[in-house]
Amino acid sequence: MSKQREKLFTDFPLVTTEEWMDVVTKDLKGADFQKRLVWRTNEGFNVNPFYRAEDIKGLAAAENLPGLFPYIRSTRKDNVWYVRQEIDVTDFNAANKKALALLERGITSFGFYLPDEGITAGNLAILLKGIAPDKVELNFNTCISNTIELARLVVDYVTAQNVDLMQCFGSIEFDPFRKILKLGVDEPKWVEKAVEIVKITAPLPRYRAISVTGNRINDAGAFSYQELGYSLSYGNQVLSKLIENGVDPSLAAKRIKFAFGVGPNYFMEIAKFRAARWLWAEIVNAYKPPCAHDCDNKADDGTCRCAAKMNIHATTSRFNQSLYDPYVNLLRTQTEAMSATIGAVDSLTVRPFDEAFETPTAFAERIAANQQLLLKEEAHFDKITDPSSGSYILKRSPPHWLNRRGSCSSKQKRQASTKR
Repeated sequence: MSKQREKLFTDFPLVTTEEWMDVVTKDLKGADFQKRLVWRTNEGFNVNPFYRAEDIKGLAAAENLPGLFPYIRSTRKDNVWYVRQEIDVTDFNAANKKALALLERGITSFGFYLPDEGITAGNLAILLKGIAPDKVELNFNTCISNTIELARLVVDYVTAQNVDLMQCFGSIEFDPFRKILKLGVDEPKWVEKAVEIVKITAPLPRYRAISVTGNRINDAGAFSYQELGYSLSYGNQVLSKLIENGVDPSLAAKRIKFAFGVGPNYFMEIAKFRAARWLWAEIVNAYKPPCAHDCDNKADDGTCRCAAKMNIHATTSRFNQSLYDPYVNLLRTQTEAMSATIGAVDSLTVRPFDEAFETPTAFAERIAANQQLLLKEEAHFDKITDPSSGSYILKRSPPHWLNRRGSCSSKQKRQASTKR
C-alpha cells in the first residue's frame, strides 16, 4: 500500500478517482464505460479496469501478512515451493534410476504412483535408494485397497532412516472419494480407513495422509468457485468425520492435503489459492483444535493456528490442453504455473505439453520441469515473499487487435470477430 508521507509521493500532486474517471470518459468518446472496460467474470462479479488504495480500505486481506493466520497471502514467510514430478512406477529399479536423474535436474518432490502388485518393504527400499527423505518431498499413491499397507511401509521406512522426522515432508494420498468421483462407486468404509491411516502416519508429523482432490473437478471443466466450493466441502466432511471418530482435531487437520488444478484465468487462479487458505483456516478454527505445544503460533484461548494451515499441491489443468497444437500447451502451462507460484502453493506439477496424446517423452518431461526452474532461477519468484504484494489488481494484456488508445477500427473488429 502506498505511503503518502514518503518523499517520493509528496513530490507529486494527488490525483483523485474522479479526475481519473474524467480522463477515461473523455477517451472513450461516448462509449459505455461498463460495457467497454468492465469485465464480468465467470464467478459472477465485475472487475474494473483500475483500482486504487481506497478500494481496498478496510479489507482484512490487505492487513494480513504472509505466515500469519488466516494465511490469506501464504502459510509461510517465504515463497519456496517443491518442484514435483510424477513417476508411474511399473519397475521399481527403473523408477529409482529415473528419480535419481531427476534430482540432478532440479526436481525436489516426487509423486510415485505404485502398482497394485508388489508393494513390499523390499521394493520400497529399492524405489527410494539414494533419495534422502529429509531433503526431498515424497508422495505416494496406489489403489485405495492397498493404501493402508503402503502407509505402514512408508512410516517404517522413513522412521528407520535415522533422520530428523521434522524435516521429512510428504504424503500418502488416500482419497476417500476417489471411487465415487471416477467411477460413481461408493466406498462404504472410507471413514474407518481414513481414521486408521491418520493414526498410522502419526509418527511422521509433517506427512499428510488424506488427499482432497479438487483437481479432478478442475479437470472436468469446473469454474474456480466450483472447484473451491466442492473441495472445501469435501475437506470439511473428512475433518468432521475424523473428529467424530475420536481423532484429535489438530492431528486431523494436519493430515489433510488439498490438490487443486490451476487453469488459464491468470489472476483469478491467484485469488482462488488465497481464498482457499483463508476459508480453510476459518473452517479448521471453528473446531478449536487445541495446541499441545508451547509455541508462539496459537490463539489466546490455546487454539492451534498451525493446524489451520492449508497444504496445497497444484497441477496444471488437463481440461484446456490442446491435442492438435501441443506446443501451445507450453504457453498455457507456463501462465498456469505463474498463477500457482504467485498464489503461494506448497508444491506444483506442470503437465508435459504432449501428455494429451501420448506417454510423455523425456524431452517433454524435462521441459515441464524447466518451466518451474525458470520461475525460480530467472524470474526469482522464490526469492520474494508474495510476489504480487502491493498490487491492487493484476491485469491481463489487451487483445492484439486493440490500438494504443484502446479502440479499434471497423476492419479490425471484423478481423477479430473472424478469429474468435
